[in-house]
Order: sequence, then C-alpha cells, then structure tokens
Amino acid sequence: MKVMFLPEVIDYFLELSEILYEKGYFGFEENAIKYSRKLFQEIETELPFKQRKKAPKRFSKYGKSVMYYAVFKRNKNTSWYAFFNMFQLDGEVVYFVRLVSNNHMIAKYL
Repeated sequence: MKVMFLPEVIDYFLELSEILYEKGYFGFEENAIKYSRKLFQEIETELPFKQRKKAPKRFSKYGKSVMYYAVFKRNKNTSWYAFFNMFQLDGEVVYFVRLVSNNHMIAKYL
C-alpha cells in the first residue's frame, strides 16, 4: 500500500501551520508546525487502515472515478477529512489524496 498526495495538497500542508498560527489557534508557531506535520504523517501512514466512505457527488470535481474520504479526529471540535481515489499500480494499492479539509469548512456537505 502506498499513499500519494497531489502537489496542491502538499502545498496546503506547507501553508496550514502558518494559517493556524495567524488565526490564533496556536500561541506558538512551533506548535502549529508540529500539528500540521503530525496530521500529514497520520494521513500518510494511517489512511490505508482507516474506514473509508464514498464521498458525496459534490466532491467528484476533485477526482476521477469513485472518490472516498476518511476521517482523522484531532480533538473534540475538529476532524480532518482526506478525500482520495484508490487504484492499482504494479500490483500495489495506491491511495491518491486529492483534498484535505476540516469539519469547519466542509461538514455541511457531508
């Protein structure tokens, strides 16, 4: 099993710590950086083992064929969603992450 990310998703993670710090979710920039790195690493290592659900039609614009999503709960208020496609490449299952967002932004669409 392999987890891959669209370049735009990687860019989002690079900007996420700055966004979280500037909006005051973290008092120290180092903590915001740790949070976003840990989230990225969790998606990269745990996605194949998470329960997946078929994404609503609204999210089909982010990918091809069937889109799925998995939930990564960070605390009592925030859950992150990784939207991805699955396919076989040289006999290996590949999880291709096309979008990452949180419940504050997309929960109304799920």
